[in-house]
Amino acid sequence: MLANTASGVRFSSAAGRWILAATVLGSGMAQLDATVVNVALPAIGHDLNTEVGGLQLVVSAYSVTLAALILLSGSLGDRLGRKRIFVVGVAWFSVASAICAVAPNAQMLIGARALQGIGGALMTPGSLAIIQSVFMPADRGKAIGAWSALGGVAAAIGPLLGGYLVQAISWRAIFLINVPLGCLVAWLTLRHVPESRAPSTAGRLDYAGATTATAGLAGATVAIVEGPNRSWDSPVVLAAGALGAIAIVAFVVIERRTANPMLPLGIFSSRQFTSANAVTFVVYTALGGVFFLLVVVLQTALGYSPVAAGAASLPVTAIMLALSSASGALAQRIGPRLPLTIGPLVIAAGMVLMTRIGPGASYSTVVLPAVVIFGLGLAATVAPVTAAALAAADARHAGVASGVNNAVARTAGLLAVALLPPLSGLTGDAFRSPAAITAGFHTAMLISAGLAALGGVLAFATISNDLLEEPAVEPQNHHYHCALAEVPAAERGGS
Repeated sequence: MLANTASGVRFSSAAGRWILAATVLGSGMAQLDATVVNVALPAIGHDLNTEVGGLQLVVSAYSVTLAALILLSGSLGDRLGRKRIFVVGVAWFSVASAICAVAPNAQMLIGARALQGIGGALMTPGSLAIIQSVFMPADRGKAIGAWSALGGVAAAIGPLLGGYLVQAISWRAIFLINVPLGCLVAWLTLRHVPESRAPSTAGRLDYAGATTATAGLAGATVAIVEGPNRSWDSPVVLAAGALGAIAIVAFVVIERRTANPMLPLGIFSSRQFTSANAVTFVVYTALGGVFFLLVVVLQTALGYSPVAAGAASLPVTAIMLALSSASGALAQRIGPRLPLTIGPLVIAAGMVLMTRIGPGASYSTVVLPAVVIFGLGLAATVAPVTAAALAAADARHAGVASGVNNAVARTAGLLAVALLPPLSGLTGDAFRSPAAITAGFHTAMLISAGLAALGGVLAFATISNDLLEEPAVEPQNHHYHCALAEVPAAERGGS
């Protein structure tokens, strides 16, 4: 079997495996750093003599710049080359990580974390856009499934890896480890990943659109992140929210009028693209509540250590790793509607089972069954919804489509963290009380279960079953810009 065909690279080929390794490791770096730093916050605070407010900025500085620039970076990949922007992101992220590792004070660490977010924004949509553009249509579902599973592993092991590095070496090691990993990812990408870009993006960069999109996403993210900390009526939150809203409105107006828009608004004329992102938003809002609160209730109500609380959810990681690729392939074969209907409903069932978690609950009979059911639903959902969102957009706009879908998912997660605790009665010192955290967690899981079930109903009503069907004829230059100037070395001669 040839490694590459006229319509793309085969998943089963050596070239496909190298491409997947590069993209998964790159996006995994960004996902890992979104979670690994949380475990290190006490050590950072002690070492740099930083109070809670400074530690919150260590976390939020990364989230704000990543969310603000993720849409722009997707557009830049389509325009300048997805491989090129991805490699720039890897290099940027690695340098910023090195600065984090040697930061002598909190101010430099916060600034370096903001720089890290820029690198993460350049890597995350680029990795998925490369997969969508390079793999042949029949293999994209399987490739996206593998990307989802392995990326989920990176996010899940973050707390465990962070805890080990902090205890065994230093909090600085959680950042320093990105430097050799970044070098490996850059080498793999340059050596094995073909370049691709949209052939119709020539022309002047949409600077006005880029500026307003970045300002809009930054303002919205700051408001969401700081709302629970400062109160929703604080001047900072209100100003950030107003700036975000005004900038987003201005962005839409500009994109309607410019000849070369950063985000072609026609992409939203696809009912399937809009529907897939709506399902993403609803389901990821539900997921955000579980990922944020489960480890907290396990520590506060059941007395787990931070490492044990992180390990309690490892079955989810194992299930994702085992089934996500098959889930993507199944959706490719039978259509995404059924997986996207059943998957969120199974997730909801797992969340309902989590309402049994409380003081004295057994892991084997209470926590584990809920986690396993939740993981099965997650494996059935993540790859198909991602594949559906990308397949609904023209392949020329793979980077933009990936940026939109990533922005939707991240915004949903931020909203869950910001809004679900107060809606569930988890305010003030409630996180320190076993009784209060248990009651609030149960309420939060019921709300999240309702949202997940709504996502399943929405998918059944709006997602087309032929969305992932392979086109009869692949258009010329559909994936590669002017065909490949040179076939990557891993593809020469087939496999």
